[in-house]
Amino acid sequence: MNAIIDYILRIGFYERLIVLAELLLIGLAVYAVVNFLEGTRGERLFRGIIFILVVGSLILNLIVKKFGMERVAYLYGGFLIAILIIGVTAFQPEVRRALIRIGQAQWFTASSALQLSRSVEQIIAAISHMAATRTGAIIVIPQQVPLGEFIETGVRLDARVSAELIETVFYEGTPLHDMAMIIQGDRIVAARVQLPLAESEAMPGPKQLGSRHRAAVGITGSSDAIVIVVSEETGIVSLAMNGSLIRNISEAQLRRHLTTAVVKTTPILEKLGQLSKDTGQESAPEA
Repeated sequence: MNAIIDYILRIGFYERLIVLAELLLIGLAVYAVVNFLEGTRGERLFRGIIFILVVGSLILNLIVKKFGMERVAYLYGGFLIAILIIGVTAFQPEVRRALIRIGQAQWFTASSALQLSRSVEQIIAAISHMAATRTGAIIVIPQQVPLGEFIETGVRLDARVSAELIETVFYEGTPLHDMAMIIQGDRIVAARVQLPLAESEAMPGPKQLGSRHRAAVGITGSSDAIVIVVSEETGIVSLAMNGSLIRNISEAQLRRHLTTAVVKTTPILEKLGQLSKDTGQESAPEA
């Protein structure tokens, strides 16, 4: 620490600005990478690599400077090359995703409120039709907590939200109909996503509810996502959030809360109390 203080005192004002700018750029680069990897398995690996590199560099510089161990410094340089190769291999999915994003980047466009409102209507249209035909479905809409590690278990689609596509995915004859679909904004991110199942004892309401309802309660118990479930047996539409399951929700109520979640991007969990009053059917048995 004294060496660092002495170095800061020795350098001039201009050099201090240069050092500050360099540290700021390094911090921004690390933040950008961590933000990109947030919610994926690669995030923990990246944090571990950064920790090893920073601590290793500090310790090595102190040892080399005090004891003159140049051979150790040479071996550490080879170790850094090995870490780089391992990192490229380990982060292959993330690197591929980053390159795809760069190739498809739309730097000056964003989803408008009109586009997101259209997505809500498309989701509601698909849910209403699947409920009428008793087509089982489970749709997850993340909020502030990312679900990257679950998205990795499914099949990436990155397609515009449409009622026809949603219904096609969940049609029983298609390879993607099983498990969950994840929608973010106006995009269907992935299908056939595997979600954690809640324990049977933790399930609210009837104990005969199936794996879709257990998955809905399971994912909302560990995140702030909202989940829409269509029962294959009865066609009843349920809404799960904060580990709770609200059965037999109406189309008007679903529209209001989807608008809050998708368009306004405010936490849907704050609306749980009001929704329970509106429905008056929380955890009610199936008809």
